[in-house]
Amino acid sequence: MGHRMSVTVDEELINSVCEVLEVRSRSEAIRLALSEILRRKRLEKALHNRGKIDLDVDQDRLHELRNES
Repeated sequence: MGHRMSVTVDEELINSVCEVLEVRSRSEAIRLALSEILRRKRLEKALHNRGKIDLDVDQDRLHELRNES
């Protein structure tokens, strides 16, 4: 389970989120909403870095890298 805390959230907003996400629990709505924000930001970062990281590694090089650790 997570860390328990008190927050003030607009009643209409949380009700709308519960409805859109089809959940009854406010806690579940908040957890899902935060997870979705995190997923989107990670995707945004990955897309921003697309093509900037060289992932062209063959099997022999992978084997070498594994043995170095």
